[in-house]
Amino acid sequence: MHLPVLNLPRPVPVMADRAPQDTIPQTRGEREQIRKEIEAYVLRVQPVPPLASAELRTHAEALADAGGWARKYVDYIGVVMNSRVWRDALAAVPFERRLLLMPKCLRIEDRCPAPFDDFGLLCKQCGLCSIQDLQNEAERLGYACLVAEGSALVMALIQTGKIDAIVGVSCLSVLEKAFPYMESAAIPGVAIPLLQDDCKDTTLDLDWLWDVVHLTSDDKTYRVDLDALRHEVETWFTPASLDQLLGKAATETEQIGRDWLAKSGKRWRPFLAVCAYRALRDGDASIPDDLKRLAIAVECFHKASLVHDDIEDDDDLRYDEPSLHKLHGVAVALNVGDLLLGDGYRLIAECDVPNDVKNRMLQIAAAGHRTLCLGQGAELCWTRAPRPLGSLQVLDIFRQKTAPAFEVALQIGAAYAQADQDVADVLTRYSEAIGIAYQIRDDLDDLAEESGIGDLEALRPSLPMALAHEKSKDQDKALVAAAWRRQVADVDRDALRRIVASPEMQEKCRGLLESYKEEAIRSLAELDNASLKGLLRRVVSKIFHIEVKGWCSEFETRNAAGRPAGAEAVG
Repeated sequence: MHLPVLNLPRPVPVMADRAPQDTIPQTRGEREQIRKEIEAYVLRVQPVPPLASAELRTHAEALADAGGWARKYVDYIGVVMNSRVWRDALAAVPFERRLLLMPKCLRIEDRCPAPFDDFGLLCKQCGLCSIQDLQNEAERLGYACLVAEGSALVMALIQTGKIDAIVGVSCLSVLEKAFPYMESAAIPGVAIPLLQDDCKDTTLDLDWLWDVVHLTSDDKTYRVDLDALRHEVETWFTPASLDQLLGKAATETEQIGRDWLAKSGKRWRPFLAVCAYRALRDGDASIPDDLKRLAIAVECFHKASLVHDDIEDDDDLRYDEPSLHKLHGVAVALNVGDLLLGDGYRLIAECDVPNDVKNRMLQIAAAGHRTLCLGQGAELCWTRAPRPLGSLQVLDIFRQKTAPAFEVALQIGAAYAQADQDVADVLTRYSEAIGIAYQIRDDLDDLAEESGIGDLEALRPSLPMALAHEKSKDQDKALVAAAWRRQVADVDRDALRRIVASPEMQEKCRGLLESYKEEAIRSLAELDNASLKGLLRRVVSKIFHIEVKGWCSEFETRNAAGRPAGAEAVG
């Protein structure tokens, strides 16, 4: 239902004669012309949000060149274009699920009587500036409103799950800094740039903001709540749910397998399968039992690989508990792992879908299984003649060992939704990048002092070990080489950790981690399905926990003497 729009008078800019900043067109006519050209460009090219920064810049530069606009306006064009790309998505979000964010510099600083708290300005409704009228109307519609600076506060609100879209006003430089956080959350956002950036008594195009605040639509499709969805997936792995979906375990061997399947874990893989399906069905909240069984099948494959991996690496612990072969012996554990593989294939084969879809899902699982075994085999063959491996060789092992599980999950969910080959091709590239980044993150976690026995302690191939061997010299290089050759008597573990966990090595690992995360994001540019693109972009942030920091230095400086900054209080 369309909510009513009141024909209230538009607030008048307080300092309309102020000179605009150099990177924004100086006249209203120029700004309106740019918006018209962006409208035509978006309708013609149809870019799909969320746009990565490089993707957005390419579009902005293309429009600037086509329209003969100065390159100094590219950032402004990018901000306006990103807002236009998100406009329809914003219109579909109910007012009560939106946030209106305004900067405190809209007030008349020297005369403003309003105090601050940790969440920003507490408007006194004095009528001196436009904040009062905008806030009153937005709150009448149902918006949450903030008059504050800083990314941490906004992202904290996004992470509560109560904000699904943002209308934001700020200077161009802050909007540019905000972009990675907004893009990482795939939150529909319309940004209205201030017309100057000197952080005092600023102005903006209030007509534009007034129109955006009232954008609405009959479309009531809500964004998928990833945290709630992940929690729901977790409930499918309780003993009672497994019995209901798979039938009761009839033998002791089956019961051991069920118990192992129910063991705690991150459940990323079944979660991804469901995400792909939900996104391709435009957020349809219904989850068929067949989809639940397919998600369990994906976890069966993963848990089977862990059983076999623990045996092959002779690891004593899994989930901080004895590994399956330590509990039941190698022979029983091997058999249970094989049973879980069989159950995974059985669940796919019993799915009520057309035969071509079923065959496709079985092919996906078999190909992933084969690739994983080749990656594990490369590492096992290395143990027979251990030698230093280069970083590219280690990354190739990751590509085969870790990425397939992510790809199988996403591809099976997409196949169940009957996605086309173009989607499958993107998922392959996305999964490879995510899988490698995930394993690099595990290697970095392994360097933490509190971590248990991981690849470093067990002298198994890892990216920090590879980089340390490539970058170290003299005695350090000799020590790392001895570790690669598993010459245990010659390896001082404390010295090895000092070399491998040095700030330099960790920085190089983090650089590679970021590059593969970016590769995953770039791969999504080819997706035409906005729901899938946005959801997979959010999954990157969900898995890797993007760090949020405040950035408005003017706000920090001017308010430090009187009270803690809101961004600092939240972040």
